[in-house]
Amino acid sequence: MTDRKDEIAANLARVENRIAAACAAAGRGRDEVTLIVVTKTYPADDVRILSGLGVRHVAENRDQDAAPKAAECADLPLTWHFVGQLQTNKVRSVVGYADFVQSVDRSRLVTSLSKEAVRAGREIGCLIQVAFDADDGGRGERGGVAPGGVAELAELIARSEGLRLGGLMTVAPLTGEYAGRERAAFERLMDVSADLRRTHPAANMVSAGMSADLEQAVAAGATHVRVGSAVLGVRPGLR
Repeated sequence: MTDRKDEIAANLARVENRIAAACAAAGRGRDEVTLIVVTKTYPADDVRILSGLGVRHVAENRDQDAAPKAAECADLPLTWHFVGQLQTNKVRSVVGYADFVQSVDRSRLVTSLSKEAVRAGREIGCLIQVAFDADDGGRGERGGVAPGGVAELAELIARSEGLRLGGLMTVAPLTGEYAGRERAAFERLMDVSADLRRTHPAANMVSAGMSADLEQAVAAGATHVRVGSAVLGVRPGLR
């Protein structure tokens, strides 16, 4: 366990240095960017190590893995983000532990989240996932709504009981106009965020950037970056 803690601590320090350097280069304060460590496929022991090292935000993308892990770590001062594609039959479980759902991309999901949040007596922060490879009215290859669908979905979230409109999330697209152009995609997301904040000023979260492209996201103005392998190593089964 000591070896694993040392490994994670060293990786975390390197990522922190990358974020700090990116903030400095962009003329931003380090406190303007929140690190979310993506703990999917990693055990609860790693989550405990992260918490002991000062990490306060963790993310998961599969409910079947996240639910027992969150329960095992319920004593830790953590904010849990659900970042994967969410089926409505998993919403009740996810609402039980997630503080934020970052992958909201359709009205049916909003309705289901609202119902279960009210039932559980919780308020869930919702980020709309924006897909820059989606046609208007369609969804992206990895989920998400086209930029043209953001306003309507935002209005639905804002008036739904038990939900709070937090802002926007994106994953750099693999196809389409922005494929291989992460910085441009993140800058476009900031434009969409500016439009959203004209009608919903409090929806100021912008979640973008992962291990390979966090610098581009920080440069564009992201408020949250989601980093997994750069902190926790190559995932088991992916070596």
